[in-house]
Amino acid sequence: MAVLFIAVSTVSVKTILSGLKPLIIIIVLTGLLNMFYTSGTVLVEFWIIKITREGIINAAYMVSRIIMLITATFMLTYTTSPLSLTDGLERLLSFLKRFKVPIHELSMMMSIALRFIPTLIEETGKIMNAQNARGADFDTGGLVKKAKAMIPLLVPLFISAFKRADELAVAMESRCYHGGEGRTRMRVLRMRAADWVVIALSIMLCVASWLLRGVTL
Repeated sequence: MAVLFIAVSTVSVKTILSGLKPLIIIIVLTGLLNMFYTSGTVLVEFWIIKITREGIINAAYMVSRIIMLITATFMLTYTTSPLSLTDGLERLLSFLKRFKVPIHELSMMMSIALRFIPTLIEETGKIMNAQNARGADFDTGGLVKKAKAMIPLLVPLFISAFKRADELAVAMESRCYHGGEGRTRMRVLRMRAADWVVIALSIMLCVASWLLRGVTL
């Protein structure tokens, strides 16, 4: 399914691999932990390290799961704009409005969060450059030292984030935004046959994964 998504989206494999680079440490560490700390038939034993057949299988499963999860997320963000994503989510979950679930407000929160991620990243870079100019060091030392060096970065970042949130709230109130009740849309999304087919295939895939969860090699 992941290979099919990549082929249909026309996103290059090089782009996908470049997106996996920042997470390579997490992927490798997850594989090693599952390989070394899973009990079963021992294949290799050295000092306190034991590699079992079941550990290798679990490591392969977990690594492939993480890679496919990240790949699917990339496919979603590379091919769909945040606005279209939140509009589709609101349309898909619109039936929950009958149960008094604030779908529009939740979708709006998701849209705002996605919109301000690049802004927060840019703001973080500016604060780090300003503190570097004042003698702060974020690159040297061990993991604990680097973590402590990041603490002074969080305070101005949180202040800036709350300030932007307050400005956004004032701007929305000044434009008479009162939630999704009675609002109309410039683009009205409608379910097509292809959408129902994809939903059916997704449900079938989830059911198949649940039924095969206990199958081992």
